[in-house]
Amino acid sequence: MPKESFKRIANNKKAYHDYFVIESQEAGIELCGTEVKSVRKGRVNLKDSWCSVDSGELHINGMHISQYEQGNIFNQEPMRVRRLLMHKREIQHLYGLMKQDGYALIPLSVYFKGSLVKVQIGLCKGKKLYDKRADMASRAAKRDIERAIKEQNRS
Repeated sequence: MPKESFKRIANNKKAYHDYFVIESQEAGIELCGTEVKSVRKGRVNLKDSWCSVDSGELHINGMHISQYEQGNIFNQEPMRVRRLLMHKREIQHLYGLMKQDGYALIPLSVYFKGSLVKVQIGLCKGKKLYDKRADMASRAAKRDIERAIKEQNRS
C-alpha cells in the first residue's frame, strides 16, 4: 500500500496563541483552479480566519489566498468565503458544541494530502490574558532548561 504524501502549506500560529485547541478534524475545501495553483506556491494566510456554519454547510471566512499571476479572468477574490467539505453528521456535531459550550471553529493548518487540499479545523476555546502569559513563561523556561542541558553536555 503506497504511503500518501503530506505537505503542509500554511500553519495558523496565532490560533495556538489565542485559543486552547480542544479537538481537531480534517476537512476538504472547495477551491477553483487558479486558487489551487496559488496554494501550491504557498500563498495562503490563515491569520485572522474562522469557520461558520450556515444552513447546514461549513464555510471558512477571512482566509486569504493570493491571486495567481497567470490567472487573468479566472482569478477569484482573495478573501472570498469558501465552503468546507465534511459529512453532515460531523458538521452538526461541531455546530452543537459551538452553540452549547461557546467554542469557536478555527482553521489550524492547510496542507496537501496526496493531490487534495485539506484544512485542519480546531474546536477552540479562547484564552484569557493570564493563560497567554503562563504559556509564554513555560515556553521560555523550557528553552532555558534545554539551553542549560546543552551547555552542560558540551563541557
